[in-house]
Amino acid sequence: MSNIVDARGRSCPEPVVMTKQAIENFTEETLRVLVDSMVAVENIKRFAKNQGFQVDVSEGNEEYTLHIRK
Repeated sequence: MSNIVDARGRSCPEPVVMTKQAIENFTEETLRVLVDSMVAVENIKRFAKNQGFQVDVSEGNEEYTLHIRK
């Protein structure tokens, strides 16, 4: 399975649902989630932290990459 979830162009709660599905099948060291909305960033961060993951966010060209790891 890929360690990248591309949720750009999707509105909440879909990015969170996609992230949840990826976390359930998580085998890599870091999961990267691509989004283009600050609302999605905040919702995914909250969800991942509640599941015990660490989350870092980088921003570029009006897009955000969340780096999620245990």
